[in-house]
Amino acid sequence: MNTLTPLFYLGQVVATPGALVALSVAGQTPLGFLARHVSGDWGEVDPIDAAGNTMALINGYRLMSDYSLSNGTKLWVITEADRSSTCLLLPEEY
Repeated sequence: MNTLTPLFYLGQVVATPGALVALSVAGQTPLGFLARHVSGDWGEVDPIDAAGNTMALINGYRLMSDYSLSNGTKLWVITEADRSSTCLLLPEEY
């Protein structure tokens, strides 16, 4: 069994209407993406953004992950710098 270790607090978890529809259409739930995000698996972010996330863990900045749903739709997960909330959204909703 692969256990994911949380690296930070997600705060209140919210999702945009578009993200909820996209997840439903793909037949997926937010839980797997949130587990990956909170454990430091940033998905498909480029190496510069991945390094930025590593620094953000140390310095308390915003964290962002980029995932693809099973049907190819992009899903972003963003945790605010103060760790008060995490939002699942589509890139076009940013």
